Amino acid sequence: MNLALFDFDGTITTREMFPDFLHLAVTPRRLTLGKVLLAPLIVGYKLGFVPGTVVRAAIVRFGFSGVSVAVLNAHGLSFAQSALPSVLRPEALERVNWHKSQGDTVVIVSGAFDVYLAHWCQSHQVELICSSLEHKGGVLTGRYLGRQCVLEEKARRVRQAYDLSSYGRIYAYGDTKEDLNLLELAHERYYQWKKVPA
Repeated sequence: MNLALFDFDGTITTREMFPDFLHLAVTPRRLTLGKVLLAPLIVGYKLGFVPGTVVRAAIVRFGFSGVSVAVLNAHGLSFAQSALPSVLRPEALERVNWHKSQGDTVVIVSGAFDVYLAHWCQSHQVELICSSLEHKGGVLTGRYLGRQCVLEEKARRVRQAYDLSSYGRIYAYGDTKEDLNLLELAHERYYQWKKVPA
């Protein structure tokens, strides 16, 4: 049996979906205020001075602090059903289905949120490793639960969840530098859908 590891945003989808989910799940007032208050961070990120993990943590804190888990889960289901189908790459779905037809274990390994990815993965019968948001008493704290599932954390979680030595061949698919650690786990690596040397 083989193992196939797929990033989601930009690999399975045609673009990053974090902004789209924010526009659905964060109130218009918070969005407007957040654009003003977080503008320096976002500019710093675009210029390469501020890591993406820092920007995402700030956005999550501002956008989701005090939000009901039930409300977020409802947004996640809606997003999985209404937004994701229109941005899926046909070649990505073909590759996922090819791996499944071979009997491979297929895992989405993503920095995106489980509130919508879990629904998508369930409907496509694939496994999931991703980022989650912390909550207490049914209310979001505005923090990630543990580390964001990007960079080395992607590889660490895969190694924690799967015995890599038990797979005959490992495939990995990604599209940004935040996926490079994931690709390093694989015998066969695809970056932006082009095969790269192992």
